[in-house]
Amino acid sequence: MNRILLILLGSLLIPGCSSKGRNVILETNYGTIEIKLFDDAAPVTSENFRKLVAEGFYDSLQFHRVIPGFVIQGGDPNTRTPNKATYGQGGPGYTLPAEIGKPNLRGSVAMARQGDQVNPQRRSNGSQFYICVDPQPELDGKYTVFGEVVKGMKVVDEISQVPRDARDIPLSPVYIVKAYLEK
Repeated sequence: MNRILLILLGSLLIPGCSSKGRNVILETNYGTIEIKLFDDAAPVTSENFRKLVAEGFYDSLQFHRVIPGFVIQGGDPNTRTPNKATYGQGGPGYTLPAEIGKPNLRGSVAMARQGDQVNPQRRSNGSQFYICVDPQPELDGKYTVFGEVVKGMKVVDEISQVPRDARDIPLSPVYIVKAYLEK
């Protein structure tokens, strides 16, 4: 009984634990996207995403990869600089363990990662994520899907259609103006 009480009290005192179950809101310059996180299927990744949101990590970052019918990708702190050559290479300085299990459906939110040749454990990037525009069964079993869009898929669709360069970087920046936990 005392052990259970200590665990419950500890979860109230540890920063970020009280946010479990709360959705993430991404306000973009194209509209708002609301994401429900899969706390049971990807607990480490979900808590990390909420922690970064609460710290303001995603504020002012760009979606640096947009591909119609495939995904939109963001979460790279390098997009705060004008050096597009580094887009897609940044993160918070750590990776996350693979929590692979959910499929990549329309609206699925998953973590990006380096390829199997340099990352056979399939560890996820600590901050870069993608949102599936359409189902992507070829990605199933390879990436940690940790959430789903519950509101704002029209915004995701619109972002996926913006003009882009040869590297799929939007010609005009698409920003996450502010990310926050639902109240």
